[in-house]
Amino acid sequence: MKFTAEQIAGILEGEVVGNPNAEVSKLSKIEEGIDGSLTFLANPKYNNYIYETKATITIVNNTFVPENEISTTLIKVEDAYKAFSKLLEFYNQIKLNKVGIEVPCVLSESASHGDHFYLGAFSYIGENVVIGNNVKIYPNSFVGDNVTIGDNTIIFAGAKIYSETVIGKNCTIHSGAVVGADGFGFAPNENGEYSKVPQIGNVIIEDNVDIGATTTIDRATLGSTVIRKGVKLDNQIQIAHNVEIGENTVIAAQTGIAGSTKIGKNCMIGGQVGIAGHLTIGNGVKIQAQSGIGRNIKDNEVLQGSPALGYADYNKSYVHFKNLPKIVSEIQELKKKNN
Repeated sequence: MKFTAEQIAGILEGEVVGNPNAEVSKLSKIEEGIDGSLTFLANPKYNNYIYETKATITIVNNTFVPENEISTTLIKVEDAYKAFSKLLEFYNQIKLNKVGIEVPCVLSESASHGDHFYLGAFSYIGENVVIGNNVKIYPNSFVGDNVTIGDNTIIFAGAKIYSETVIGKNCTIHSGAVVGADGFGFAPNENGEYSKVPQIGNVIIEDNVDIGATTTIDRATLGSTVIRKGVKLDNQIQIAHNVEIGENTVIAAQTGIAGSTKIGKNCMIGGQVGIAGHLTIGNGVKIQAQSGIGRNIKDNEVLQGSPALGYADYNKSYVHFKNLPKIVSEIQELKKKNN
């Protein structure tokens, strides 16, 4: 799909300097620009590239004044970085704007969907599923019985949504994610074996949530596992049964959260963090990567280590950790002298 400089300027409310009919069909970095591509210049460190770039169109700040001759057509805007981000979002909407039901697929007669619905081939939609407007479900996806999916949600190829799950508006669920699988519930019996505890709750995902590829969110034993609005989950995260994650919390890859833990809003959790079960973590908490959390955490704490310490305490202690061999050697020398 091609766009002219004039069309792009209209989307961005910018001013064309150069050829308004210049056409682009791809995006590029300014240092890697080629004919037919669109790029942007926001960081002054990259100013020299604008005189060399082969990109057909370049988005720049209003304040930019070229010092040498340029071949690229300019689109001047108030903030080049924000404008380019807006354009990326617009481009993504066009790219993902599929409509219709492909074959083969299974769409149960009792299921309903809104306008501008897309269902990719080899997908399955169960009984009594309710799907909103402008929902996109890509090929090889599974949506179980009694699931609700809100407007403008995208479910990418191969995602699995188990029965009774509730998904809000404007959510994105990436490939391979599994939402609503059984929680890890087993009880030992008199023979030393384990009997499965039925997991009869569900998962509730509120609006504007992003769930990364191959992330798993388990259904509750009773009640609901809840992901509040605005939460952003990276790839390969495990969220156990009855966990609750507060609004606008972000969690990086390979983090594991054990059952019934409650995490507050506006938290930032690094990669490979392990959080034990039945804990309460306050609002605004920051947990550094590879930390292990085994206690309740108050609001706005910053933690690192395993088991996690206060961030400042950890850094002070680490100075001594790395000097332990030297410290031990000095202690042994002092013991010899005292003897």
